[in-house]
Amino acid sequence: MQQKINLKIEIKDNCPLNNFTPCKKFDCAWFTQIRGTHPQTGEEIDEYGCAIAMLPLLLVENSRQSSQAGAAIESFRNEMVKANNLSNLLKLKKK
Repeated sequence: MQQKINLKIEIKDNCPLNNFTPCKKFDCAWFTQIRGTHPQTGEEIDEYGCAIAMLPLLLVENSRQSSQAGAAIESFRNEMVKANNLSNLLKLKKK
C-alpha cells in the first residue's frame, strides 16, 4: 500500500522588487488582501500577501472564469440558433 505524502512548500518572505530584502508587509502597496475560492482546491481564501506572488493563482482563476463565460456564450448562441430555425419554419408554413 502506497503512503500519500502531502508536502507544502514554504516560500521565503523576500521581495523580488527590493533586492530580495524581507517583505515590508503593510508598508508596501503590493501587499493586498485576497478573498475568494482557490481555483484548484475549492477552499476559501482570506489572506494578505504580495500581489506579485499571488499573480499565478489569479491568472488560473481568470482563465477558469473566461472558460465558463465562453461556455455560457456558446450555450446562448445554440439556443438562439434553435429559436431562429423555429421562427423560420413558422414563417415558411404561413406562406
